[in-house]
Amino acid sequence: MAYPLALVYVMRYYPTPLPLMKVKYPKMRKTLALLFVLLPLAACSNLEFPGVYKLPIEQGNIVTEEMVQQLEPGMSTGQVEFVLGTPLIRDSFSSNRWDYVYVLRKPDDTVEKQRLTVYFDNGLLSHYESTVVAKTEQNPPVEPLEPAEPGQFEPEEEQLQ
Repeated sequence: MAYPLALVYVMRYYPTPLPLMKVKYPKMRKTLALLFVLLPLAACSNLEFPGVYKLPIEQGNIVTEEMVQQLEPGMSTGQVEFVLGTPLIRDSFSSNRWDYVYVLRKPDDTVEKQRLTVYFDNGLLSHYESTVVAKTEQNPPVEPLEPAEPGQFEPEEEQLQ
């Protein structure tokens, strides 16, 4: 049995061990055994580190309300693909249906889902089903400024010297 270095030193120079050493070593051994059991269990817990930034995760096709408004019955598959992009899911059982799916997982564990399903009849858009939500503008539009008159912002000669 291997002893700690301090215990070997005490045993060499003091033939009868101190009573305190006998008590501390078994307690330390039990404490270490308890730590080796509890530490892996604590690592498996759902505790999160405070202040850790989580990124929002976007997956799928981003389809806006403006894109949906451009869809008109009678458009060809090429025109629909030009407006919306390549569909995320082309139904392998029915070539007349395309699905555009968008999922946003926010850092607060909320999930936003949007789905646009486009139906074709003989290669032409017949109808669509949409759950695309109109996004509110965070910044209101800014009115354009009037153009400056020539020489308005040029420094005077006195200021240059």
